Amino acid sequence: MVAVQPDYDMPNPPGFIKYLWAAVWLWPLFGVAGALIGGEVHPVAPAAIGLAAFVVLYLYCIGAGFENNFHAVARREASALLGFAALGIGLAVAYGGSDHDWLVLPLYIGAAGASMLYRPYVIPWIVGATVLQVGFTVAYHEGWSDGWSNTFGTIMGSLLVLVVKRFMWLIGQLHKARAELAQAAVAEERLRFSRDLHELLGHTLTLIVVKAQVVRRLAQADPAAAAAAGGDIEQIGRQALVEVREAVTGYRERAFADELDGARAALSGAGIEVSIELAGTPLPAIVESVFGWAVREGTTNVIRHSGARHCVIAVRRADEAATLEIRDDGSGDGGTDGGPGGNGLRGLRERLAAAGGTLAAAAAPDGGFRLVATVPVGAR
Repeated sequence: MVAVQPDYDMPNPPGFIKYLWAAVWLWPLFGVAGALIGGEVHPVAPAAIGLAAFVVLYLYCIGAGFENNFHAVARREASALLGFAALGIGLAVAYGGSDHDWLVLPLYIGAAGASMLYRPYVIPWIVGATVLQVGFTVAYHEGWSDGWSNTFGTIMGSLLVLVVKRFMWLIGQLHKARAELAQAAVAEERLRFSRDLHELLGHTLTLIVVKAQVVRRLAQADPAAAAAAGGDIEQIGRQALVEVREAVTGYRERAFADELDGARAALSGAGIEVSIELAGTPLPAIVESVFGWAVREGTTNVIRHSGARHCVIAVRRADEAATLEIRDDGSGDGGTDGGPGGNGLRGLRERLAAAGGTLAAAAAPDGGFRLVATVPVGAR
């Protein structure tokens, strides 16, 4: 006997809650217990033992049903359910003729099956318990008022157990979905943080290396110029600390004009001639922000990998799209190594994709390397 296993488990309530909830629904058996105590059922001993076993099996089935989280029913649990149903039918047949209170037992058979089973067996089981209840009503000439009351109770009690278990399953889905959303948020924040640090520190450390090379070249020939370059290194380091703190708090925002000025200074410091071309109307803030990261990553790669003597940074806005192009006359190595790019270009491509833009980075046909970032002007 099997059950369909859903994608999510349901929360498992404490044991005493399950059994307390199940015990509350034993009140229809008070009439049966009263008849046994009053000696109205004969023989009393087998009836009492059978009723006690019936109650124990009922509690076991309810407890097992709310523990299995809609997983497949184990062989032991299936045997207990079938034995419970057989015992209930036997007690109702044996004693229902003399005491109609025993004819309420199909209610518990239906509820136990609703607790333990799931699609596709639970509905046929409930229907079977209902048919059994109707059969007892007709066979033992139980009054229509009591008989149909028991039938209605069997249907509603079984469906109530099924609905409660279904609600617990949905609660389990919500708990798991909330946990997955929290994990996704953490993963996204880690990605943002690692991407920001890579781009910030990669650019800054490149500038520091370039300035350190200048200091080394000028240390003997022009101590004053070397000292000035050393001061630049100090200033770059201080600015890097500020930017890292801002990246950690998630509020880093640097003007696009400042990024262009920083790129011009970095390229010039590396001995690369720079030309900056601007055309079209001013860019929206989101486009400037994305282009700022592109300028930072692109110039860093030019300094590190290209060996170029000249670099052009061109910004154009036409129709509904803005384009940033960074091209150099170097070796054609932009840090991609013939593949999709390193971490910097990968992170830049993700930023552009989030803004609805695209990135093209490859060796230019006429030599050098060319990086082109395109973003819709209406990007949000």
